[in-house]
Amino acid sequence: MVNLEEKAKEIRRLIFQTICDGGGGHIAASLSIVEILTVLYYGNILMVNPGNPTDPERDRFVLSKGHACVTLYVILADKGFFNKEHLATFGSSNTILGGHPDMHKVPGVEATTGALGHGFPFGVGMALAGKLDKKNYKVFVVLGDGECQEGSIWEAAMFAPHHKLDNLTAIIDYNKIQAMDHIDNIVSLGEIVDKWKAFGWEVMEVCGHDISQLQSAFKKLPFSTGKPSLIIADTIKGKGVSFMEHSPIWHYRMHNDEEMKIACDELGIDYSG
Repeated sequence: MVNLEEKAKEIRRLIFQTICDGGGGHIAASLSIVEILTVLYYGNILMVNPGNPTDPERDRFVLSKGHACVTLYVILADKGFFNKEHLATFGSSNTILGGHPDMHKVPGVEATTGALGHGFPFGVGMALAGKLDKKNYKVFVVLGDGECQEGSIWEAAMFAPHHKLDNLTAIIDYNKIQAMDHIDNIVSLGEIVDKWKAFGWEVMEVCGHDISQLQSAFKKLPFSTGKPSLIIADTIKGKGVSFMEHSPIWHYRMHNDEEMKIACDELGIDYSG
Protein backbone atom coordinates (compact mmCIF):
# COMPACT_ATOMS: atom_id res chain seq x y z
CA MET A 1 0.00 0.00 0.00
CA VAL A 2 1.51 3.31 -1.10
CA ASN A 3 1.77 6.06 1.51
CA LEU A 4 0.27 8.86 -0.57
CA GLU A 5 1.56 11.68 1.64
CA GLU A 6 5.14 10.42 1.35
CA LYS A 7 4.72 9.73 -2.36
CA ALA A 8 3.59 13.32 -2.94
CA LYS A 9 6.71 14.59 -1.18
CA GLU A 10 8.85 12.32 -3.34
CA ILE A 11 7.14 13.55 -6.51
CA ARG A 12 7.77 17.17 -5.49
CA ARG A 13 11.47 16.49 -5.02
CA LEU A 14 11.71 14.78 -8.41
CA ILE A 15 9.87 17.64 -10.13
CA PHE A 16 12.25 20.20 -8.67
CA GLN A 17 15.34 18.16 -9.52
CA THR A 18 14.15 17.44 -13.06
CA ILE A 19 13.44 21.09 -13.84
CA CYS A 20 16.69 22.24 -12.23
CA ASP A 21 18.69 19.70 -14.24
CA GLY A 22 16.86 20.78 -17.40
CA GLY A 23 17.60 24.44 -16.84
CA GLY A 24 14.01 25.66 -16.97
CA GLY A 25 10.37 24.73 -16.72
CA HIS A 26 7.08 25.61 -15.09
CA ILE A 27 7.96 24.68 -11.50
CA ALA A 28 5.11 26.45 -9.70
CA ALA A 29 2.41 25.13 -12.03
CA SER A 30 3.79 21.61 -11.70
CA LEU A 31 3.90 21.76 -7.91
CA SER A 32 0.26 22.79 -7.58
CA ILE A 33 -1.11 19.53 -9.07
CA VAL A 34 1.08 17.04 -7.20
CA GLU A 35 -1.54 15.70 -4.80
CA ILE A 36 -4.19 15.50 -7.52
CA LEU A 37 -2.03 13.31 -9.75
CA THR A 38 -0.63 11.35 -6.81
CA VAL A 39 -4.11 10.25 -5.73
CA LEU A 40 -5.13 9.47 -9.31
CA TYR A 41 -2.08 7.36 -10.14
CA TYR A 42 -1.26 5.78 -6.78
CA GLY A 43 -4.63 5.72 -5.02
CA ASN A 44 -6.34 3.03 -7.14
CA ILE A 45 -8.43 5.59 -8.99
CA LEU A 46 -6.93 5.66 -12.49
CA MET A 47 -6.73 2.15 -13.92
CA VAL A 48 -3.71 2.04 -16.25
CA ASN A 49 -1.04 -0.55 -16.97
CA PRO A 50 2.57 0.55 -17.67
CA GLY A 51 3.14 -2.81 -19.35
CA ASN A 52 0.31 -2.18 -21.80
CA PRO A 53 -0.15 1.61 -22.10
CA THR A 54 -2.46 1.35 -25.12
CA ASP A 55 -4.86 -1.19 -23.60
CA PRO A 56 -8.25 -0.25 -25.09
CA GLU A 57 -9.91 -0.87 -21.71
CA ARG A 58 -7.62 1.51 -19.80
CA ASP A 59 -8.74 4.71 -18.14
CA ARG A 60 -7.55 7.91 -19.78
CA PHE A 61 -5.85 10.91 -18.19
CA VAL A 62 -5.40 14.19 -20.07
CA LEU A 63 -3.26 17.02 -18.72
CA SER A 64 -4.97 19.93 -20.44
CA LYS A 65 -2.66 22.43 -18.70
CA GLY A 66 0.26 20.88 -20.55
CA HIS A 67 2.88 23.30 -19.23
CA ALA A 68 2.73 21.40 -15.90
CA CYS A 69 3.98 18.29 -17.72
CA VAL A 70 6.95 17.58 -15.45
CA THR A 71 4.58 16.32 -12.75
CA LEU A 72 3.14 13.86 -15.25
CA TYR A 73 6.59 12.87 -16.55
CA VAL A 74 7.89 12.14 -13.07
CA ILE A 75 4.87 9.98 -12.21
CA LEU A 76 4.88 8.08 -15.50
CA ALA A 77 8.59 7.35 -15.05
CA ASP A 78 8.06 6.29 -11.44
CA LYS A 79 5.19 4.01 -12.49
CA GLY A 80 7.37 2.37 -15.15
CA PHE A 81 5.89 3.74 -18.37
CA PHE A 82 9.42 4.68 -19.43
CA ASN A 83 12.90 4.53 -17.95
CA LYS A 84 13.58 7.07 -15.20
CA GLU A 85 16.87 7.90 -16.91
CA HIS A 86 14.85 9.93 -19.43
CA LEU A 87 14.06 12.48 -16.70
CA ALA A 88 17.70 13.60 -16.80
CA THR A 89 17.26 14.52 -20.48
CA PHE A 90 14.46 17.03 -19.84
CA GLY A 91 15.44 20.32 -21.44
CA SER A 92 17.89 18.78 -23.91
CA SER A 93 17.50 18.91 -27.68
CA ASN A 94 16.99 15.18 -28.28
CA THR A 95 14.70 14.34 -25.36
CA ILE A 96 11.30 12.72 -25.61
CA LEU A 97 10.26 14.94 -22.69
CA GLY A 98 9.47 18.32 -24.17
CA GLY A 99 8.17 21.44 -22.45
CA HIS A 100 4.68 20.17 -23.25
CA PRO A 101 3.64 16.48 -23.39
CA ASP A 102 3.67 14.67 -26.73
CA MET A 103 1.46 11.59 -27.07
CA HIS A 104 3.57 10.31 -29.97
CA LYS A 105 6.79 10.29 -27.95
CA VAL A 106 5.94 9.59 -24.31
CA PRO A 107 4.28 6.32 -23.25
CA GLY A 108 1.32 7.04 -20.99
CA VAL A 109 0.61 10.49 -22.42
CA GLU A 110 -2.89 10.35 -23.91
CA ALA A 111 -3.02 13.76 -25.59
CA THR A 112 -0.50 16.27 -26.91
CA THR A 113 -1.32 19.43 -25.01
CA GLY A 114 0.12 22.85 -24.37
CA ALA A 115 -2.07 25.20 -26.39
CA LEU A 116 -4.57 25.90 -23.63
CA GLY A 117 -8.19 24.99 -24.21
CA HIS A 118 -7.48 21.94 -26.37
CA GLY A 119 -6.89 19.08 -23.94
CA PHE A 120 -10.29 19.29 -22.27
CA PRO A 121 -12.29 18.99 -25.52
CA PHE A 122 -9.97 16.10 -26.47
CA GLY A 123 -10.91 14.37 -23.21
CA VAL A 124 -14.61 15.00 -23.83
CA GLY A 125 -14.21 13.29 -27.20
CA MET A 126 -12.55 10.31 -25.51
CA ALA A 127 -15.47 10.03 -23.10
CA LEU A 128 -17.99 10.18 -25.95
CA ALA A 129 -16.05 7.48 -27.83
CA GLY A 130 -16.18 5.29 -24.72
CA LYS A 131 -19.95 5.63 -24.56
CA LEU A 132 -20.38 4.94 -28.28
CA ASP A 133 -18.09 1.91 -28.10
CA LYS A 134 -19.80 0.67 -24.92
CA LYS A 135 -16.50 0.70 -23.01
CA ASN A 136 -16.27 1.03 -19.25
CA TYR A 137 -13.17 3.19 -19.09
CA LYS A 138 -13.16 6.54 -17.32
CA VAL A 139 -11.65 9.82 -18.51
CA PHE A 140 -10.00 12.35 -16.21
CA VAL A 141 -8.88 15.80 -17.34
CA VAL A 142 -6.92 18.37 -15.32
CA LEU A 143 -7.50 21.96 -16.43
CA GLY A 144 -5.85 25.18 -15.37
CA ASP A 145 -8.12 27.85 -13.93
CA GLY A 146 -6.74 30.48 -16.31
CA GLU A 147 -7.38 27.98 -19.09
CA CYS A 148 -11.08 28.28 -18.29
CA GLN A 149 -11.05 31.67 -20.00
CA GLU A 150 -10.78 29.84 -23.34
CA GLY A 151 -13.97 29.62 -25.38
CA SER A 152 -13.31 26.00 -26.37
CA ILE A 153 -13.57 25.01 -22.70
CA TRP A 154 -17.17 26.21 -22.54
CA GLU A 155 -18.14 24.63 -25.84
CA ALA A 156 -16.93 21.29 -24.50
CA ALA A 157 -18.55 22.00 -21.14
CA MET A 158 -21.94 22.33 -22.90
CA PHE A 159 -21.35 19.25 -25.04
CA ALA A 160 -20.53 16.80 -22.23
CA PRO A 161 -23.79 17.07 -20.22
CA HIS A 162 -25.86 17.00 -23.42
CA HIS A 163 -24.39 13.58 -24.17
CA LYS A 164 -24.67 12.41 -20.55
CA LEU A 165 -20.94 11.71 -20.22
CA ASP A 166 -20.88 10.43 -16.65
CA ASN A 167 -17.63 8.60 -17.49
CA LEU A 168 -15.91 12.01 -17.57
CA THR A 169 -14.35 13.87 -14.65
CA ALA A 170 -12.74 17.28 -14.99
CA ILE A 171 -10.49 18.65 -12.25
CA ILE A 172 -9.75 22.37 -12.17
CA ASP A 173 -6.40 23.29 -10.62
CA TYR A 174 -7.82 26.36 -8.92
CA ASN A 175 -4.66 28.15 -7.77
CA LYS A 176 -6.07 31.52 -8.89
CA ILE A 177 -2.91 32.60 -10.72
CA GLN A 178 -2.29 32.53 -14.46
CA ALA A 179 1.01 33.31 -16.11
CA MET A 180 2.24 36.55 -14.55
CA ASP A 181 -0.72 37.77 -12.49
CA HIS A 182 -3.73 36.76 -10.42
CA ILE A 183 -6.77 35.65 -12.41
CA ASP A 184 -9.03 38.31 -10.93
CA ASN A 185 -6.70 40.96 -12.35
CA ILE A 186 -6.86 39.51 -15.86
CA VAL A 187 -10.29 37.98 -16.52
CA SER A 188 -12.19 36.93 -13.40
CA LEU A 189 -13.91 33.55 -13.48
CA GLY A 190 -16.66 34.90 -11.22
CA GLU A 191 -18.92 32.35 -9.56
CA ILE A 192 -17.12 29.35 -10.99
CA VAL A 193 -19.20 26.72 -9.17
CA ASP A 194 -22.49 28.22 -10.32
CA LYS A 195 -21.19 28.54 -13.90
CA TRP A 196 -20.37 24.85 -14.22
CA LYS A 197 -23.59 23.79 -12.52
CA ALA A 198 -25.53 25.95 -14.95
CA PHE A 199 -23.85 24.08 -17.80
CA GLY A 200 -25.16 20.79 -16.39
CA TRP A 201 -22.20 19.48 -14.40
CA GLU A 202 -22.27 17.96 -10.94
CA VAL A 203 -19.68 19.92 -8.95
CA MET A 204 -17.68 19.29 -5.78
CA GLU A 205 -15.09 21.57 -4.16
CA VAL A 206 -12.10 20.16 -2.28
CA CYS A 207 -8.69 21.23 -1.01
CA GLY A 208 -6.39 20.17 -3.82
CA HIS A 209 -3.56 19.38 -1.41
CA ASP A 210 -5.62 17.28 1.02
CA ILE A 211 -5.11 13.63 0.15
CA SER A 212 -8.14 12.41 2.10
CA GLN A 213 -10.48 14.97 0.51
CA LEU A 214 -9.27 14.06 -2.95
CA GLN A 215 -9.63 10.33 -2.27
CA SER A 216 -13.15 10.83 -0.96
CA ALA A 217 -14.17 12.87 -4.00
CA PHE A 218 -12.72 10.43 -6.52
CA LYS A 219 -14.37 7.46 -4.81
CA LYS A 220 -17.80 9.09 -5.17
CA LEU A 221 -17.56 9.30 -8.95
CA PRO A 222 -19.72 9.78 -10.84
CA PHE A 223 -21.37 12.33 -8.59
CA SER A 224 -24.63 11.89 -10.49
CA THR A 225 -25.67 9.24 -13.02
CA GLY A 226 -25.96 10.68 -16.50
CA LYS A 227 -23.94 13.84 -15.74
CA PRO A 228 -20.23 14.64 -16.03
CA SER A 229 -18.43 15.41 -12.76
CA LEU A 230 -16.28 18.41 -11.91
CA ILE A 231 -13.86 18.68 -8.99
CA ILE A 232 -12.73 22.21 -8.21
CA ALA A 233 -9.46 21.67 -6.39
CA ASP A 234 -8.36 24.71 -4.39
CA THR A 235 -4.58 24.72 -4.71
CA ILE A 236 -1.52 26.87 -4.14
CA LYS A 237 0.71 27.62 -7.09
CA GLY A 238 4.25 26.71 -6.09
CA LYS A 239 3.05 24.51 -3.20
CA GLY A 240 5.92 23.23 -1.09
CA VAL A 241 8.41 26.03 -1.71
CA SER A 242 7.63 29.00 0.52
CA PHE A 243 8.90 31.82 -1.69
CA MET A 244 7.09 30.42 -4.75
CA GLU A 245 3.70 30.02 -3.10
CA HIS A 246 1.03 32.53 -4.20
CA SER A 247 3.61 34.46 -6.26
CA PRO A 248 2.86 35.00 -9.99
CA ILE A 249 6.51 35.66 -10.84
CA TRP A 250 7.30 31.95 -10.44
CA HIS A 251 5.25 30.90 -13.45
CA TYR A 252 8.52 30.25 -15.28
CA ARG A 253 11.32 32.03 -13.43
CA MET A 254 14.29 29.98 -12.17
CA HIS A 255 15.81 30.46 -8.73
CA ASN A 256 19.18 31.89 -7.72
CA ASP A 257 21.69 30.07 -5.48
CA GLU A 258 20.24 31.35 -2.21
CA GLU A 259 16.71 30.42 -3.26
CA MET A 260 18.00 27.03 -4.34
CA LYS A 261 19.25 26.34 -0.81
CA ILE A 262 15.90 27.33 0.70
CA ALA A 263 13.90 25.20 -1.76
CA CYS A 264 16.11 22.16 -1.24
CA ASP A 265 15.79 22.48 2.52
CA GLU A 266 12.01 22.76 2.37
CA LEU A 267 11.64 19.87 -0.09
CA GLY A 268 14.08 17.62 1.74
CA ILE A 269 16.74 17.56 -0.99
CA ASP A 270 20.44 17.31 -0.15
CA TYR A 271 22.12 20.48 -1.41
CA SER A 272 25.82 20.33 -2.23
CA GLY A 273 26.16 23.77 -3.89
